[in-house]
Amino acid sequence: MNQDTICALATANGIGAIGIIRVSGEQAIEICEKCFDGKALTQQKSHTVHYGFIKDGDEVIDEVMVSIFLAPKSFTTENSVEISFHGSPHIGKRILEVLIKNGARMAKAGEFTMRAFMNGRIDLSQAESIADLIASENEASRKVALQQLKGGISQEISVLRNDLLNFVSLIELELDFAEEDVEFADRTALVQLLQKIESKLKSLIDSFQYGNAIKSGVAVAIIGKPNAGKSTLLNALLKEERAIVSDIAGTTRDTIEEVLHIKGNAFRLIDTAGLRETEDAIEAIGVVKAKEKVAQADVLVYLIDVATTDLQDDLAMLHELAREDLKIIICLTKIDEVEQAEQKAKAIAKILQSEIPSHELLQISAKENIHLQDLKDELSTYVEHLKSESNVVITNQRHYESLQKSIDAVYKVKEAITHQISTELLAYELRNALEHLGEISGEFTNDEVLGNIFSKFCIGK
Repeated sequence: MNQDTICALATANGIGAIGIIRVSGEQAIEICEKCFDGKALTQQKSHTVHYGFIKDGDEVIDEVMVSIFLAPKSFTTENSVEISFHGSPHIGKRILEVLIKNGARMAKAGEFTMRAFMNGRIDLSQAESIADLIASENEASRKVALQQLKGGISQEISVLRNDLLNFVSLIELELDFAEEDVEFADRTALVQLLQKIESKLKSLIDSFQYGNAIKSGVAVAIIGKPNAGKSTLLNALLKEERAIVSDIAGTTRDTIEEVLHIKGNAFRLIDTAGLRETEDAIEAIGVVKAKEKVAQADVLVYLIDVATTDLQDDLAMLHELAREDLKIIICLTKIDEVEQAEQKAKAIAKILQSEIPSHELLQISAKENIHLQDLKDELSTYVEHLKSESNVVITNQRHYESLQKSIDAVYKVKEAITHQISTELLAYELRNALEHLGEISGEFTNDEVLGNIFSKFCIGK
């Protein structure tokens, strides 16, 4: 990796009260001093802030505050400077031009964080958690990303790797004394360790569904026949007129997606077209898209008008949409508009009980805000039930895939011990397991993987 001095805007694009430009590299302080009218920056202590002006020759560009961070006490472990300027995009552009003129270059996406990783300041899982923290849109995802930034995943994996590494060393020692037919590694103890590792890996893998729900939000498809109250429910949950409400069946033609936050968790509510046979080409496309959204959803909120007397179409649709991993919440709607709503609800509930065994049943009125909190509680409970026993939550697809490879490798090692295969093959399988575990923290990786990871970062990070 190039060790030249890099610079980039560290704050968001656009006008603001202040902007910050970050500079990092061996010559960072010297380059900044060339264009700074104030104290001699090369003579200042680390973690100090200095007032002055950024100049291009004799021209003053802006009045600034300059922060100094001397290696290794910086984010990248290199000499670093942060220039705080008045938040004009034009001023920021001019300052970057001056820095480049004096020997810096523009940073690539994620290059500051990549340098922190390459210099041992953070491991790969921590680097990825920085991007997740920046992208967090709810309280739950913020907390998980922060936990990972503190090294939660790496600590869990590191303990397992160290124990396994000890056994690998003993197995390798056996290979060195192969002619003497000695056994340094206790196979019984190794099996016990593998069982411990397997249990921990399963727990981490199980946490991925919960982690994904936190990171991406839970996809909730709101489905039902035309005029069942889908758009009314969406508007009531969001507390704004987001979807058009009409007595005319088929008003909603396309899917509408909005985010609802409940107890710090994000739920992506998807209002869909009413499910029915139709000759309207546009509405028919909407029905197809609605079914596609359900196929991708985590939770199905199916609405049935409590006045409905014929459930044949609803039951057929519920059977068609049901999946083993899909939580189904059936809401009997418009209970404020129908006489003897309670009795009718009981009759519908009895039929549903026999036809759709696995579901939650609620009676609601979106218009009058009756029992909507019960629906919110059900959604919140769904997320809570996803929690695993692990204190660490996996949210990253790459980590999930590495854990899957790791547990497969552990299975192979256990199989190798069971069949008493040669020490050479056992050593190979153990090294394989170690490598997959090390992929999470970046102890084993390649430039292509690193390039792919850091390319997803913003330029100033």
